Amino acid sequence: MVTLKSDREIELMKESGALLASIHEKLRDFIKPGITTNAIDQFVQKEIEKAGGVAAQIGYEGYEYATCISLNDEICHGFPSDYVLKSGDLVKVDFCIDLDGAISDSCWSYVVGEPTPEVEKLMEVTKEALYKGIEQATVGNRIGDIGHAIQTYAEGLGYGVVRDFIGHGIGPSIHEAPGVPHYGIKGKGQRLREGMTITIEPMITTGDWQMQMDDNGWTARTIDGSLCAQYEHSIAITKDGPVIMTKQKR
Repeated sequence: MVTLKSDREIELMKESGALLASIHEKLRDFIKPGITTNAIDQFVQKEIEKAGGVAAQIGYEGYEYATCISLNDEICHGFPSDYVLKSGDLVKVDFCIDLDGAISDSCWSYVVGEPTPEVEKLMEVTKEALYKGIEQATVGNRIGDIGHAIQTYAEGLGYGVVRDFIGHGIGPSIHEAPGVPHYGIKGKGQRLREGMTITIEPMITTGDWQMQMDDNGWTARTIDGSLCAQYEHSIAITKDGPVIMTKQKR
């Protein structure tokens, strides 16, 4: 069941989202060749706790880390590890913060060192796909309008749109109704209402959109080894349009 949030609840989620966004901003300088993905995870957890928040993913369905860190052809739910980053790696860092009971969720893609033209274009298209989806998150539109905007844009440029993982409602819990696919038919699906809070988080590939699971049962990667990027924001649907609660300042 979809839970509509009050103005006060949305304000609390915006505070949580502002903290999350500030940590992503710090990661731009922190992520560099020679550090491990474990170091990224530890940095994020310390920043969350220093600000009085809780790393909401720890313990969620048995998950052990503050972040999901997915590399190159990994789509999502990668584990932090002793892997040492090297120049050219495409790194997706996804995490949630619980601040006074309000949860925010955002993923951002980073490149280690200088990006290749292929990686730079993938990141650019994925980010633009996110914002095209956000533009459709208005009162009276339907869930399908969001996915349709993302899918037609990305596929029109020859990229793949992952189907197996979708956006979701968010609030006191990490995952709430409704589900928000990044593909779909315009005018179809649940109607968007004022007070809904959702994530939009397209995963876009340079090749096939289909995925395979690693033996750990968590990490998904592209079936053909192609690269994948992801960007995600937590959004509030208001009478004045979509509000990005995890918006970064730079």
